[in-house]
Amino acid sequence: MDFSKKALASNLTVQIFIALLLGLGIGVYIHESTTKEFATEFSTYSKLLATLFIRLVQMIIAPLVFTTLVVGIAKLGDIKSVGRIGGRALGWFFTASFVSLLIGLFWVNFFEPGVGIQLIDIDPSTAQEVTEKTQDFSAQHFVEHIIPKSIFEAMATNEILQIVVFSIFFGLAAASMGTYADPVIKVLDKISHIILKMVNYVMKFAPYGVFGAIVAVFATKDLNVLLLTYTKFLGAFLVGIGSLWLVLLVVGYLFLKSRLKELLQRIISPLAIAFGTTSSEAVFPKLTEELERFGIKDRIVSFMLPLGYSFNLDGSMMYMTFASIFIAQASGHHLDIPTQMTMLLVLMLTSKGIAGVPRASLVVVAATCGMFKIPVEGIALILPIDHFCDMFRSATNVLGNALATSVVGKWEKE
Repeated sequence: MDFSKKALASNLTVQIFIALLLGLGIGVYIHESTTKEFATEFSTYSKLLATLFIRLVQMIIAPLVFTTLVVGIAKLGDIKSVGRIGGRALGWFFTASFVSLLIGLFWVNFFEPGVGIQLIDIDPSTAQEVTEKTQDFSAQHFVEHIIPKSIFEAMATNEILQIVVFSIFFGLAAASMGTYADPVIKVLDKISHIILKMVNYVMKFAPYGVFGAIVAVFATKDLNVLLLTYTKFLGAFLVGIGSLWLVLLVVGYLFLKSRLKELLQRIISPLAIAFGTTSSEAVFPKLTEELERFGIKDRIVSFMLPLGYSFNLDGSMMYMTFASIFIAQASGHHLDIPTQMTMLLVLMLTSKGIAGVPRASLVVVAATCGMFKIPVEGIALILPIDHFCDMFRSATNVLGNALATSVVGKWEKE
């Protein structure tokens, strides 16, 4: 049975990588050999495949988070256990976030990819969608975002952080009632297993979703022009992401030793899906399943992953400092080291309140630029290349959460 599961996972991974290559090849062919109008229309329809897959995943995220987290907390048994694991989780998350931000800060100062680029010809309207979302970006919005007005509204909009808050209270209340709450916990446990079974069906659409997302991008973007224009930016960014992966894997090895290799084999499929669809959210159910198969108890996975998706987006964190300083360099806005460290701390706090917001990284970058008097229209500079950066950000977020869950699981001897 284990062999068949491994074969199935391996087969899905192969299909996803084939979809990636086909999407790239067909997308470039469409762009080079057809009219712009046809390529745009083709891209619009092919995106439907990616949208279909992501919507299928989104429909099971809310019930999966609620059922698994409530059952996990109820099995932990008491507030002391929840507090211990939560404290370890947040300790890891904030340390990883700080290191990620610091790596982005170091490499953008080292390579200075924004120096020499002018903002004169930038059209502010191209960044309008992002800058409009920064208007409600405040401490009040942060607090309101954490606490749900209604659990049904939170579930309807897939607000993971809000669902987590409600589930923690529900789980603690159930645990405090002892055997009286057992029937409810057993029902939720069975529902969670049914939803995990649904994951297997949904994942069959993953290669089509990846294909649709990739072909849509390459059909409308001139790869040669992008590479010529953004070679320094993308190169420096990839060095930063590579450095972050190295740090994460070294720290992971220190805790997991030889089992790190097995973990990477388990999560290669979620990594590929996140890379292809630019959505770490799209692999939440699959990652949950793979980490449990890796041997981490369901109560740890169900507690750690939802928190991680709100507080531990390592790839996005690294990009935030990188992009913010890049825009400052491009606008000729000099920031000394103390100011940059202040920006890092601001990003550390502000980034925690907008999990689930579309283009969340860009919204945070735009808001931060506004706080430090950096021209917000500079966001338009990175929009053309942002999709490709998002591919690497999303995969890095998945790796970071998989390692965090595994390490805390080991600390708990689970």
